[in-house]
Amino acid sequence: MKALRARADRSAPTGEGGPAGGALAPAAPPPSPRRPVHTLAVADVFAALDASPRGLASATARQRLLDQGPNELPAAHGPAVWRQLAAQFTDLFAVVLIVASGITFLAYALQDPRAPGTLQLAVAILCVVVLNAAIGFAQEYSAERTAQTLQAMVPHRCRVLRDGALQEVPVRDLVPGDLVALEAGDTVAADCRVVEAHDLTVSNAAITGESDPVRRTAGPDTAEEVLRARDCVFMGTDVITGTARAVVFATGQATEFGRIFRLTAAAPRQKTPLQRQVAVMARRVAGTALAIGAALFAIRLPTGQGLVPSFVFALGVMVALVPEGLPATLSVSLALGVRRMARHHALVKKLLAVEALGSTTVVCTDKTGTLTQAEMTVVRIWAADGEHTVTGVGYEPNGRVDDPDGVRELLRSAALCCDARLVAPTGAGHWRVLGDTTEGALLVAAAKAGLDPAAEEAKAPRIAEHPFDSVRKLMSTVHDEDGTRRVRVKGAPSEVLARCTRLDRTGTAVTLTDPERRRVTAEADALAAQGLRVLAVAAREVTGPPGTRDEDESDLTLLGLAGMQDPPRPEVYEAVDACHRAGIRIVMVTGDHPLTAEAVARRVGIVRSAAPTVATGAELDALDDTALDRLLAGAGELLLCRVSPEHKMRVVTAFQRRGEVVAVTGDGANDAPALKHADIGVAMGASGTDVAREAAEMVLLDDSFGSIAVAVRLGRSVYQNIRKFLVYLFSHNIGELAPILAATFAGFPLVPITAVQVLAIDLGSDVMPALALGAEPPESDVMDQPPRPRTEPLFSRAVVRRILFLGGIQALGVCAVFFWHIHDSGIPYADFTADNPVYREAITMVQAGIVVSQFFNALAVRTERESVFRAGLLGNPWLIAAGLLGLGIMAAISYLPLLQAVFHTAALTAGDWALLAAVGVLPLLADEVRKARLRRRAPRPEGESR
Repeated sequence: MKALRARADRSAPTGEGGPAGGALAPAAPPPSPRRPVHTLAVADVFAALDASPRGLASATARQRLLDQGPNELPAAHGPAVWRQLAAQFTDLFAVVLIVASGITFLAYALQDPRAPGTLQLAVAILCVVVLNAAIGFAQEYSAERTAQTLQAMVPHRCRVLRDGALQEVPVRDLVPGDLVALEAGDTVAADCRVVEAHDLTVSNAAITGESDPVRRTAGPDTAEEVLRARDCVFMGTDVITGTARAVVFATGQATEFGRIFRLTAAAPRQKTPLQRQVAVMARRVAGTALAIGAALFAIRLPTGQGLVPSFVFALGVMVALVPEGLPATLSVSLALGVRRMARHHALVKKLLAVEALGSTTVVCTDKTGTLTQAEMTVVRIWAADGEHTVTGVGYEPNGRVDDPDGVRELLRSAALCCDARLVAPTGAGHWRVLGDTTEGALLVAAAKAGLDPAAEEAKAPRIAEHPFDSVRKLMSTVHDEDGTRRVRVKGAPSEVLARCTRLDRTGTAVTLTDPERRRVTAEADALAAQGLRVLAVAAREVTGPPGTRDEDESDLTLLGLAGMQDPPRPEVYEAVDACHRAGIRIVMVTGDHPLTAEAVARRVGIVRSAAPTVATGAELDALDDTALDRLLAGAGELLLCRVSPEHKMRVVTAFQRRGEVVAVTGDGANDAPALKHADIGVAMGASGTDVAREAAEMVLLDDSFGSIAVAVRLGRSVYQNIRKFLVYLFSHNIGELAPILAATFAGFPLVPITAVQVLAIDLGSDVMPALALGAEPPESDVMDQPPRPRTEPLFSRAVVRRILFLGGIQALGVCAVFFWHIHDSGIPYADFTADNPVYREAITMVQAGIVVSQFFNALAVRTERESVFRAGLLGNPWLIAAGLLGLGIMAAISYLPLLQAVFHTAALTAGDWALLAAVGVLPLLADEVRKARLRRRAPRPEGESR
């Protein structure tokens, strides 16, 4: 390896790397300057880019930097902070609240005499608006900084040849034509054409999503796509093994990384289903309130009530219809969902994204690192005496090899024929592999068999090697073992087997007959059919001076086969099954090979049929939008492989066009555009890139697909709870509006409940119970129901029916209490004034009646079908405490002189409270009857909560 590095560090390459990894290729004829750089021979690369094997002159580099600009991605300029903050106040529900505050200010200005306390409540509503805006701004401030973090994946300095000398320069100063030096561990700083390579492999996962390192050579390539060219490396990718020299041909936004940057910046942030539904609800509530208020103003004005009193009356109706506490309740309920998800390793950056997961119908998932552990592991070994099992997963060498003595020589040869290193953890770290992950898996298997790879290498030092290349598909090393030269070989079974003449049978080499060859081939095929990557291992003893590569790799003795896989995460199986039961379709979208993708998908349960639909990126390119829609609609089990960032975005858009709610998982920069464009983007926190994490609304801190299933369950619970407190909040609006309408049509000159009292109910007594309803735990069957339709409104028919049912009972009760108290006094309607003690008692009973009814109403809405007595009245102690707090506030308004003056109320007697309790319990009892009837009917309809 030292010799190879010395060759790589020479000031100027002398040609192209050939199959041996460092040999020089002959020059090709002068090319057309318009030919892609990856199709050119080395000499023509320098000519096309006006470069030199000695590197650019410093003066030339400075001029090109001025002409073409720095090698960096521009900072994304999102909306100014003040605009982001102002946007929180333009949300429709914020506008409704601001209007409600304005109405209250008008009520304060127009009432005669002015009611003390109205001004304070108007200010309180504005404080709610400010609080909602602060919560939303704090949660979403960092969500739009995606593009800036792309630069964090690019190294800050790199080694470049200039003026014939190797020097370090800032990455931003790289220009086309620069000759850069690369070695293992480097991150590539620009798109480059390789002109000299020595055992070079790179990880393109950040760009293409491919999990396996790919080999790079210096010879011209005929690939149609530059991303598939074997002689190019790209900005943001990592060098795994080897050394190289490469000429920069693209910098900044002209790179493949820059293309992804532009896609990410251009991708619109999608609104969640709840966002759209809340906006619709706000418009309808505002429109309804304005229409009813205007109608009642028009009705009362001709009756001689006066302009100002009629206007104040209409304002009171409008205030009664606006649920002032809803935005705060919604925000805090979503925040509670965020905290619950955080306890399950799911970090949500945007409140409304919590619910979006619950409505997900399609999950487009990456493979490596999400479904799998991204750690290759040997699980099967075949030798002539039979098959051996290897236990344990990952790079930590915990586990054992079944009958290790039978495969000890195989694993020793495999470990010696490796360039990778196994690194033990330090502190709270974990085991990792430096180099090729396949070789790392062989080292771990050797350690499980009781071998120490480092000690074995010390006993058998390497004296020569023949690196892997894509033509031979194998690698061999030569070792000095106590004066005897031995060759150790590993590679593709077909290539190794073709070079073998003997078979090791329990330590004895026997002739490899044709039947034995067929047997070995069948065993290799059987391992591959299980989705395993298979390598053959062989060895030979040589005499005489060092031979050529062909001599060393001939007349081998086959030691056996090793089958390895990237093991699935153990929790993935249950999570996939939970998603299937919940009616969520899982589509694997990966940059990997179709066979690898199908093997993993079948192993974790995404694929269960004999013939899933598999489509590659090239096949997607051949489909127009109509054909793509048919593909997505017709395939139950779908695997999309070898896809680019554009393909991922197109697939997400096509699913959304079909009405699906799409969640996308990913960890690389190539996933960022799709993550941002999806309804809910889910990035990996541990292994993911910065750009993926910033583009997503949710980050999985443990990188596990299992956390997605948990998050979906919690998201569905959040939506159920939202509907519960919507029923709770809007049903009492009917109780507030009905007495006002009844008084209007009965000719009563005053309102049965004032705007100030309505605000006291909405902001004082109802907010805390609504928050407690938002904290209800998930119901046991929440993952056994299909996703709700994307078009299903927040106010579905079932929700509206229940609001009308509970609100209607509440309205009848408070109307009866009010008019009973007025009639029982014997005072004619025309003689009532605002200061009349009977009137003050009556409106106090209306307010108290609504508060008491809401206490029992909160218990009723906890369940849809199951009896609340069976679920447990104390199942949500926070709800009981919140309800008692509301009753305490109402008692204070009734008895404290200061609050009596503010709210124009009077003290209630024990008999009044007894009557209110009897009326208030009616919604709970009526709802129990309704639930009993539902349970006697047919089984629960699909999608209906408990």
